[in-house]
Amino acid sequence: MSGRPAAFLDRDGTVIELVHHLADPADVRLIPGAGAAIARLNAAGIAVVIVTNQSVIGRGKLTEAGLEEIHAVLAEQLALEGARLDGMYHCPVAPTIKDPRVIEHPDRKPGPGMLMRAAADMGLDLARSVMVGDTLSDMLAGRNAKVGHTVLVKTGYGDRVALPDAAIDHVATDMAQAGEIIETTLR
Repeated sequence: MSGRPAAFLDRDGTVIELVHHLADPADVRLIPGAGAAIARLNAAGIAVVIVTNQSVIGRGKLTEAGLEEIHAVLAEQLALEGARLDGMYHCPVAPTIKDPRVIEHPDRKPGPGMLMRAAADMGLDLARSVMVGDTLSDMLAGRNAKVGHTVLVKTGYGDRVALPDAAIDHVATDMAQAGEIIETTLR
């Protein structure tokens, strides 16, 4: 499938500050530099899509309506920096296995489902796209969806990921540096 390249971004610990089981929109805070990086990707014509595991829903700690409120706050904060998201996909399934390499549900990262659904919905070219996140399961979701490149950010849980790992193509300090890598890689 040919189409537009995309930057698939994990949400927590990548774009916004990591809050364990985020359920309160008041706790949404962009990681410094993330908004500007997304604005640059927008300007470069790269689709920006959030793909996020939201086990907090599966655990009964947040409703779908509550998640929409959180995402509205995220969109508002991005808009203040001249940035926007082209899509947001989430998986509400709570895990039963701790291994980040095991696909328990096709949509739950490391499963490729959210990325593949976004590609189909939006006409995106997975091979020309990048997955950015702070966990090994994020990187593996990219690999499993056959995206062209993966970028591990050292924010959130990123500094805990053992390196090197075959699922990781690039390592960035944060989303700002990841944005530079994406712009260079997708040229």
